[in-house]
Amino acid sequence: MYDPEGNLDKSQLVETYAPLVKRLAYHLMAKLPASVHIDDVIQNGMIGLLDAINRYEDGLGAQFETYAVQRVRGAMLDGLRDNDWLPRSIRRDMRRIEGAIHSLEQHHGRQPTEVELAESLEMPLAEYQRMLQDARGYQLVHFEDFAGDEGEDYFERHLGEHASNPLDLLEASDMRSALVQAIEDLPEREKLMMALYYDEELNLREIGEVFGVSESRVCQLHSQAVARLRARILGAGEAGGARRGRPRKTPPAAA
Repeated sequence: MYDPEGNLDKSQLVETYAPLVKRLAYHLMAKLPASVHIDDVIQNGMIGLLDAINRYEDGLGAQFETYAVQRVRGAMLDGLRDNDWLPRSIRRDMRRIEGAIHSLEQHHGRQPTEVELAESLEMPLAEYQRMLQDARGYQLVHFEDFAGDEGEDYFERHLGEHASNPLDLLEASDMRSALVQAIEDLPEREKLMMALYYDEELNLREIGEVFGVSESRVCQLHSQAVARLRARILGAGEAGGARRGRPRKTPPAAA
């Protein structure tokens, strides 16, 4: 990967890691709505790869591939942030689904089925599944949550940090524990789908082949699993139309 002068051979690095960019792009597509084109994501990723090649220096404590993956993913997400890639109507629909999940789970003491959710939302099952399909890209957390007020990159802000606030660590531990339990409580098929996607890093098409279903059906399962996790972890106050946070004060009754 080095030229005769001992410098990184940029052209060789681009050729070597271009397939990695494509792989990361296809894996990210499961988190994006159908309106996003894979070619645009790959193009942004290649910009990130070139940026990584230009910025990388030996001695940073990270192998080039590890460093490049962060820069490539960051460039892909930056490109998405520049566009309104998830319409507000879809966010609103998913908050309705979260609210229905939360309500039915509290009522039945278990995760509701798709049919129960469709009935709760007063819509045919096919329409509910279409809503899930359209919501590809609705995530447990959003990248914007990790950006500073001036758009500073989260990973760059914390690169090299070794000290942490104990309270922050405790809160992070509580969140992880709650998330682990929420994943454990997912329906078996959705839990397996999440494991194949996030642990085994299979893409939607590959997971569909494992399940014997279409890629679009896997996309629906992914959106529904995320909605279940958000309903459990983040609560359903906002999803049900109420504000999260402190309850509203009840006005005193008239004398």
